[in-house]
Amino acid sequence: MSAQESQDEPEIEAAPEALALDAWHRAHGARMVPFAGYEMPIQYEGIVAEHDWTRSAAGLFDVSHMGQLTLSGPDGDIGAAAEALEALVPGLVSSLKPGRMRYSLLLAEDGGILDDLMITNTGEHIALVVNGACKWDDIAFLREHLPDEITLTHHDEQALLALQGPEAVGALGELVPSAAELVFMTGGLYEWDGIPLWISRAGYTGEDGFEISVRAEHVEKLATALVDDKRVKPIGLGARDSLRLEAGLPLYGHDLTAEIDPVSADLTFALSKKRRESGGYHGHDRIGAALKDGPQSYRVGLVLDGRLPAREGSEIFAGDRQVGTVTSGGFSPTLGHPIAMGYVDAAHTEIGTALEVQVRNKRLPARVAQMPFVQHRYFRGS
Repeated sequence: MSAQESQDEPEIEAAPEALALDAWHRAHGARMVPFAGYEMPIQYEGIVAEHDWTRSAAGLFDVSHMGQLTLSGPDGDIGAAAEALEALVPGLVSSLKPGRMRYSLLLAEDGGILDDLMITNTGEHIALVVNGACKWDDIAFLREHLPDEITLTHHDEQALLALQGPEAVGALGELVPSAAELVFMTGGLYEWDGIPLWISRAGYTGEDGFEISVRAEHVEKLATALVDDKRVKPIGLGARDSLRLEAGLPLYGHDLTAEIDPVSADLTFALSKKRRESGGYHGHDRIGAALKDGPQSYRVGLVLDGRLPAREGSEIFAGDRQVGTVTSGGFSPTLGHPIAMGYVDAAHTEIGTALEVQVRNKRLPARVAQMPFVQHRYFRGS
């Protein structure tokens, strides 16, 4: 076989991996689909029903495809790990106190977004939760750019569950009563039935809720105990997507990419004020210029008339001129009409601006809307 023939051979995609809860999902009636290299449940009884249940009660999501990583310095020095990570993210990490979390962005050298992630000071190390679809690229990037003395560990022995909705605190409180004392963006180490759990009060639905890291060998026991509570049902990826869209939360690979900077993405809250001037992280010059002069386009929310949803890739028009593109869209079960997110030229981003979206050879009326579309209900304390 020649070298050219070898190069022309089609690449064989690896078969999706099975989650630790694969059989459990199927036993509970899940329809499984390939996603981020895994077989994942997209729905059980129906996306709208699962969406509504999460908004009114508590939904249990298996998000074990996400990457769970930890960083530590020489002799377990958290400070060294935090300072090293700050070269790659625009947020302050070294100021995080034990048990505190922060949303941030992993940035390429030019300031483009490689991933969005959660950072936690666990008291023993700096923990990261990264997106499943790009976790291997993230791990490679971190290993390349972090100093040699920083130890990066991928905890693939851990599963991750998300319990979301207004009844989440009550349901989890039956198993781990003290976890109810957590507030939004805090976490801690707990024990249930002799099993250690890292529980954080956070999530990706806009609702109050928790994410629970547990060893994969124990995740079925925990998932079963949670859904034995009548307030809790298993929920699939379909409802997770409609919930995060209503919450105005971006999805990496769709609303965020390596070509997009944090200012264009309307994620300036992730740029710590102190570091906007001091810099010291990837892409500071580009990001600083965007903060000063404004980017050419912004991520905005859109509300559409009628019931026909706009999907990713739909063109956005002002009159006869295309001024943007939809990056996420769908029908909002909570609001009863289509919503979308997309990037629009800076001149057309004011709330209430009338636009049109091309959907199936039709131009549908739309207007720029405030996000989140559905108000967040995070618990920040009484």
